[in-house]
Amino acid sequence: MTNNHESSWQHCLQIIKRNISDKSYDTWFEPIKPVRLHEAVLTIQVPNKFFYEWLEENFVLVLKKAIRTVLGEKGRLEYQILVDNHRKIGKLEDIKDDKVPGTFKTERIKNPFVIPGIQKMKIDPRINPKYLLSNFIEGDCNKLARSAGVAISKKPGGVFNPLFLYGDVGLGKTHLAQAIGNEVIKNHEDKNVLYVTSEGFTNQVVQSIKNNSVNDFMNFYQMIDVLIVDDIQFLANRTKTQEIFFNIFNILHQNGKQIIMTSDCPPKDLKDVEERLTSRFKWGLSADLKSPEFETRLAILESKMTKEGVEIPNEVSEFISFNVKNNIRELEGVMVSLIAQASLTDREIDLELAKEVIKQFVTQINKEITVENIAKMVADHYELPLEKLRGKTRKRSIVIARQLSMYFAKNMTSNSLKLIGDNFGGRDHTTVLHSLKAVQNMMDTNMLFKDEVEELEKKLQMTLHS
Repeated sequence: MTNNHESSWQHCLQIIKRNISDKSYDTWFEPIKPVRLHEAVLTIQVPNKFFYEWLEENFVLVLKKAIRTVLGEKGRLEYQILVDNHRKIGKLEDIKDDKVPGTFKTERIKNPFVIPGIQKMKIDPRINPKYLLSNFIEGDCNKLARSAGVAISKKPGGVFNPLFLYGDVGLGKTHLAQAIGNEVIKNHEDKNVLYVTSEGFTNQVVQSIKNNSVNDFMNFYQMIDVLIVDDIQFLANRTKTQEIFFNIFNILHQNGKQIIMTSDCPPKDLKDVEERLTSRFKWGLSADLKSPEFETRLAILESKMTKEGVEIPNEVSEFISFNVKNNIRELEGVMVSLIAQASLTDREIDLELAKEVIKQFVTQINKEITVENIAKMVADHYELPLEKLRGKTRKRSIVIARQLSMYFAKNMTSNSLKLIGDNFGGRDHTTVLHSLKAVQNMMDTNMLFKDEVEELEKKLQMTLHS
């Protein structure tokens, strides 16, 4: 058994790390600091009460195993919960064998703003009912943020509190934040959810000061179970608003209420926002939303088009998704304009119309050819009907043309193997891989075929830049 508190905790961490994921370890155990070790009682310091509750709810067994292994069967654990300036507000004493590690001994801090006998009333959430988790398309760009939203909707205030969503404009922060609120309303009818912009919150603060009703304002917010504040960065330089929000944040957090915020940057990069606020924003989970990758943009576009009852050719959706890269809002703008142009001019939605519309949004169209164009050019080169490339025939001349089309599609577009296969009769990615190898093998062993492929590739490139 180790006597030093730091080395004892390091031995505990070695055991814990072997039993949980790296992400869980980094999030929940890296911030912990050992304080002291006295008579087999190890005291550790955690940032806040939520942190302690999460440890007890999710890691009680691994903590117990580590403490008993390092300190022996009589090993016990105490917690210190800290707030500003490391002021201790509570202590968690040890456990008996039949209890979890630690029992919170300090009474919950009472709400200084509560009105005796106040009745809980139903509050208008001010949320757009169209923003749902079901229509928020998941991709690598937003997977963590959306997963956190799903978890919160099931147990608001119990996980990832606060949730801090950040990213550039038009990436879906507001959609996701309000979608979480809608899901909470659906799953928990007794919960009061409120969405407010930081501008709206500031205006409310100003009015409450003018009307000498700040306490009433605070009392209203303490009834909220899930508070969603959009564009929190706009609290910058608003000292009084930050002070009031700080107090509301503390009240809600201490009472297990969920807080969700959005911003254009992570907490550490917020300018002219008090450090005591930004430190609280880091208590829970900060999740960024990045620009969606091609596959996610394509899925978003097709989902929205389906919802509008509009069908568009694959080559059109691929062309738009490749060229509109900045954000989802711009993608939606192209979609709306495309539908409007087709309706007003009585035209079919095709590649030409898409090119006309997209010039309004993109200053320079990316020089990318579509799978559809590649297939058509290869079919024309071999004087074959385009539909034959998508069919099931195993005739050698058609198989070679199909394999060449897949080869060029992989080398000249940003499409995934799955998307390429989908364009050729719904073939799977293994078929595409086989085609790539087959073409390469023929090029390595047949110089005439290699020359033909290179000539056709030049022709495709010329079309690409015309």
